[in-house]
Amino acid sequence: MAATLAAAATPVAASTDALRDRQWGLDQIHAKQAWALSTGSGATIAVVDTGIDLGHPDLHANLVPGATFVGCAAEAPCGLGDWKGVDGTGQQPDVHGTHVAGIAAAVADNGLGIAGVAPRAHIMPVKVLENGSGSFADIAAGITWATDHGANVINLSLGAMPGAQVLTLTGLLGDVTDAIGYAASRGVAVIAAAGNETSPLCSTPAFNPGALCVVATDRTELKATYSNLGLKPDSKAVAAPGGAAFLGCADDVYSAVPRGTGSRTCGYTDYDAFAGTSMAAPHVAGVAALLFAQGRTLPDVERALLTTARTPIANLRGVFTPTYGWGIVDAYAATLTR
Repeated sequence: MAATLAAAATPVAASTDALRDRQWGLDQIHAKQAWALSTGSGATIAVVDTGIDLGHPDLHANLVPGATFVGCAAEAPCGLGDWKGVDGTGQQPDVHGTHVAGIAAAVADNGLGIAGVAPRAHIMPVKVLENGSGSFADIAAGITWATDHGANVINLSLGAMPGAQVLTLTGLLGDVTDAIGYAASRGVAVIAAAGNETSPLCSTPAFNPGALCVVATDRTELKATYSNLGLKPDSKAVAAPGGAAFLGCADDVYSAVPRGTGSRTCGYTDYDAFAGTSMAAPHVAGVAALLFAQGRTLPDVERALLTTARTPIANLRGVFTPTYGWGIVDAYAATLTR
C-alpha cells in the first residue's frame, strides 16, 4: 500500500493545556502537526463505552446528545450517556468512558488538563456498560443508535473474553457483527481495541469484519507487553499509544476522568493515567475524525490511516506486520495525504 503526501503545513502555536507536556501519545502520532490541517471540527466520535461525565470542563463544550442502553427498566435508550447510569451512582470501573473520550476529543488550549487528538470534534456519549461490563445486545444497540444519530466514528474500547473470535466466525455473536456492518454501510468508521491478553489475534469486536483493530504501543514505540497482536482476517489493524501499565504514571496515558475520581498516585482529581488498548483505540478514533472533518469518505479515511501508518524502528509505511498491523498511526501524514 502506498500514499502520496502533499506540501508541509503551517506550524502550530504552543499549547496552554496544563498536562500537555505529559501527553507523549500526541507526539508519537504527530497530532500537533496535523492540527494545522484539521482539528476535527464538524466530525462526531461516538464513545460506546461506560458513559461520560457530562459536566467535565475539558469535555463539555464538545459533547452532543448521547444515550444510555444499560440498566433500562423498559424501553431503551433510557438516559443521555452519563457515566453514573440510570441509578445515579458512579462506579469506579465506569470512569473508563470519560478517559477514552478525553483522549479522542478533549478541548484544547482552554488552560485545563489535556488536549484530545481531535480537539474540535464532537463527542457522543453512548453508555452500554455498567460497572465495566455489559451485553452484546446493548453494545450492538449502541452502535446502531450512534450510526443513526450522526456519528462519523464509533470507538469501541471494549472486548469479549479470549476465544470469542470463534463465536464471531460461527455467527453466534451476530448482533455486534451486524451492527458493525450496518455502521460501515452507512460510512461510519468503527475503531476497536485489540485487547489486553497478549493474544496473537485481535479480540472481539476488533476481530469483526469492518472494524479497525488497534494494538497498543508504549512511549518508546514498542508494542505494549499486555497488548494483543493485530491479526484478523481482513488485516485492518494499526497501532497507537496505549501506555506501559507497569512503569508509572508518566509512561501511561493521561486523560480526563469523572470529576473527583482521579487517583492520588498520579496526583490529579479530574485526570488520571491509565494503560491499555482501550487508550490506544481513541487515538486512532481521533485521527479518523480529523480525516472526516476534511470531507473524506470512509474508504478514503481507512486508506489514509493504513497507508500512512509507520512501522517503528524500520520507519516503513505501507508494510503489514503481526506486531503493529500497518504501523503506528500518523495523524500528520494521514491528514496530508490525498
